[in-house]
Amino acid sequence: MDDLDRQLVQLLVADGRRTLVDMGREVGLSTPAVKRRVDQLERAGVIKGYTAIVDPVALGWTLEAIVELRFEGKQPPADALRSLRAVPEILSAFTVAGDFDVITRVRVRDTAHLQDTINRLRRRPEVVSTRTTVIMEAVIDRR
Repeated sequence: MDDLDRQLVQLLVADGRRTLVDMGREVGLSTPAVKRRVDQLERAGVIKGYTAIVDPVALGWTLEAIVELRFEGKQPPADALRSLRAVPEILSAFTVAGDFDVITRVRVRDTAHLQDTINRLRRRPEVVSTRTTVIMEAVIDRR
């Protein structure tokens, strides 16, 4: 990956709908050259996909929380994490060192939905305890 590739990636991160023509003008390449480079970045796995960033509030999902999970000792946290993919409220999940095994970031409609989500997580056989922190405001949220 050279500097031109990095510039193209940076342009796509800022606006995934940016046209190849526009990116070519920005970095000084022809449209076919930009296409070849973007295709190569996709094949190499540098660009993993394209997505729309949707305003969750417009969809009625107004509350976010950090939910920490402690698992029973028999199962590695990474194995248990696979089962969490089926929980649509979980935006991200991380194995961590410390008091808990996994930290998740969840998005829900309201406090009742949060309570339901936590209860569903607690009913999972691998989860022995949870701790929840409601997010009041995102001060920095780099995507």
